[in-house]
Amino acid sequence: MLEWLHLLEDWLAQYGIYGLLFVSFADSSFLPVIPEVLLLPMGIANPSMVWIYALYTTIASVLGALLGWYIGKKLGRPVLRYFISEEKIQKVEFYFHKYGALSIVIAGFTPIPYKVFTIFSGVSRMKIRTLMFWSVIGRGARFFLEAAIIAMLGENAMPFIEKNFTLLTLLGGIAIVIFFLVYRIIQKRKQSAL
Repeated sequence: MLEWLHLLEDWLAQYGIYGLLFVSFADSSFLPVIPEVLLLPMGIANPSMVWIYALYTTIASVLGALLGWYIGKKLGRPVLRYFISEEKIQKVEFYFHKYGALSIVIAGFTPIPYKVFTIFSGVSRMKIRTLMFWSVIGRGARFFLEAAIIAMLGENAMPFIEKNFTLLTLLGGIAIVIFFLVYRIIQKRKQSAL
């Protein structure tokens, strides 16, 4: 399986930006290949385009989340069982019902398989605009952070990201949770003011 994935990555790399768009879209709904396999090398090879690559990756990933939502809505839990065990599905379901949109943000930023959460958003009938908004925040934060690291470190970005990815996602996840909580407080204040 791993050899097959490497062949797929190499094949997609031949298509440049189109391969990046495809893998970004598919990662959010059905493909077990993350966008970074193309985003990072392409950004390092062409740093003047890294911000555009991050933007395209974010847009394609959010559109792929819509397909994941649709798959979940139409096909439900049996599709999730293809990706993870029933025990993990129940854990995702627990967090999804407890934290809702926050789980989309965190999954969008961290190495947790994002497609599991987009598919589950369809299973749970999450509003599409909620999925879209928080996907933009989570996925955008992740890909633009990587673009910023490439812009600052150039060729040294890849080893830095590989060495510090867990720490970066943890810190980014904390920042996103804080952003989410501030957003919720502002929303509640607006509602109570009416």
